[in-house]
Amino acid sequence: MKELIIAFGLFLFIEGILYALFPSKMKNMLKKLELIQDSQLRNGGLIFAIIGFIIIYYNKT
Repeated sequence: MKELIIAFGLFLFIEGILYALFPSKMKNMLKKLELIQDSQLRNGGLIFAIIGFIIIYYNKT
């Protein structure tokens, strides 16, 4: 559980740094996100979830 909290903190840190350093670029990126089809977002999310699972799985063993 401790690792999960650390991972979540790291996620928030990275997101916060990106918004603090590049606010206008992050806003532009979010606007472009509306142009992407739902199926593309779903497939990309699934791919990243699988990659994340594989990384976690191999680091646990």
